[in-house]
Amino acid sequence: MSNFKLLTAVTLDIIRHKQESFLRVQFPYDEQLICLVKKLEGGRWSRTWKGWLFEPRAEKLQQITEHLNAVTEVDDTAAVKALEQRDAAEHAAQHYASEKQRFCDWMRSKRYSDNTLRVYTDALDSFLRFISGKALTDLRQEDLIAYNNQYILARKLSSAYQNQVVNALKLFLRVNELAQWPAESLPRPRGEKKLPNVLSKQEVKRVLEALPNLKHRMMLSLIYACGLRRGELLNLQLSDIQSDRGLLLIRQAKGKKDRMVPLSNKLLESLRQYYVQYRPKRYLFEGQDGGQYSEKSIQLVFKQAVTKAGIAKPATLHWLRHSYATHLLESGTDLRYIQELLGHNSSRTTEIYTHVSEKNLQAIRSPFDDL
Repeated sequence: MSNFKLLTAVTLDIIRHKQESFLRVQFPYDEQLICLVKKLEGGRWSRTWKGWLFEPRAEKLQQITEHLNAVTEVDDTAAVKALEQRDAAEHAAQHYASEKQRFCDWMRSKRYSDNTLRVYTDALDSFLRFISGKALTDLRQEDLIAYNNQYILARKLSSAYQNQVVNALKLFLRVNELAQWPAESLPRPRGEKKLPNVLSKQEVKRVLEALPNLKHRMMLSLIYACGLRRGELLNLQLSDIQSDRGLLLIRQAKGKKDRMVPLSNKLLESLRQYYVQYRPKRYLFEGQDGGQYSEKSIQLVFKQAVTKAGIAKPATLHWLRHSYATHLLESGTDLRYIQELLGHNSSRTTEIYTHVSEKNLQAIRSPFDDL
């Protein structure tokens, strides 16, 4: 090894990456140092962390410092500090896991849906990885602001995701009583005002006619004809169809609410034909091996139908629900009834469809026509 010193400072610290601890070696770009580090076994370059990552073992720390000390300005206390950081990070990770499990148990006891539990824990994991070892009792608003700027905005993630993190963290801190400041004061992103995406009646017809498979056609038809969410359709059971009353019962939908929606005679006749052909046992729509039809499969069915129908719009399955509400409004259905049919808590949520209704917009006369 060379017997002269480079004027390059090497820093060693412990970071958390994908729920694991790593020893990070950093230094300004230097070809000789890069060659030296490459000779060390078990290391890899991380573009995310802008440094070389190694397993945080004491013998590895000693090996790295001895390897680089002869040619660089490596502080002899760096290894000790890095070990202390590793121990603190591992202790914090154990504490995170314990508090997160307590949080999940609390949500289950309150009967939060599986989807909410998954979304909240994923958002929480993202934030806990970012703060990387900081004690939860020491959290401040500045930590969330730094996370928003350095993680969410840097990766151009949506404001909806940012809002999910706030919701998850707010509930997590309140349940576990961890922060030194009120969780209610967590900074939220400014709300976005986006209009719902809607297909015309002709486009909906083309999508449905593009499906030769009766089961696939019935699934999409029911979503559009009753304004269902994807999960509401997949959770439907045979007993939920009240054919004598011409009603469909939607059990425990979003917000743990039941609601009724009307079934037309045309739709009921199609459902009878579907039942005779497929004979489902429990769920109205079941997979090939029985049991509930999968979310991924129905999304694929819709995507293929849109392609076959020659529709170039980036349509999603939820567009059928938006189209149902908009077409009801255009046909003269009172907004209060549409709110009930969709299961909205607030009328303000339903009022957004007035902004995309062709009937309302086309009734407006442009002043250009009077010139």
